[in-house]
Amino acid sequence: MGEQRATLFPQEIIDQWAGLGLDLGALFSAGHLGTRMSVQVLEAAPERIVGTMPVEGNTQPYGLLHGGASAVLAETLGSVGAMLHGGPTKLAVGVDLNCTHHRGARSGLVTGVATPVHRGRSSATYEVAITDEDGKRVCSARLTCMLRDVDASVYHRG
Repeated sequence: MGEQRATLFPQEIIDQWAGLGLDLGALFSAGHLGTRMSVQVLEAAPERIVGTMPVEGNTQPYGLLHGGASAVLAETLGSVGAMLHGGPTKLAVGVDLNCTHHRGARSGLVTGVATPVHRGRSSATYEVAITDEDGKRVCSARLTCMLRDVDASVYHRG
């Protein structure tokens, strides 16, 4: 649905991950599930992650945006933030996701903006505001990720 846009990363993130020879856009994406749901991560920095998802194709039987789709967008954006916060030596693993759905959406794109609530050594929590094209909040979510130590070679596994 629409054209795929490259994720915008700040230069310090590009520099931090440069030696690993990775496609940052692919690493910090929603993966296969996100591709099926047309999730796009537009901006990614530890302080702010922005992404979009179409309502079309992600609805429940009443024609409204599925709450689980909002959860996928929220977990994607919060996880990207936690991974960027942790850097190449940490792996972010979601341990708690809470979503409150405020209103329905029947068409267009929804946009999620994730901002940190807490960024520590072993965990990171992000708040995600998902809004419709009119700027009305559709969902408020909070994701907490555990940050685990990992050797950077894990990123080269197939």
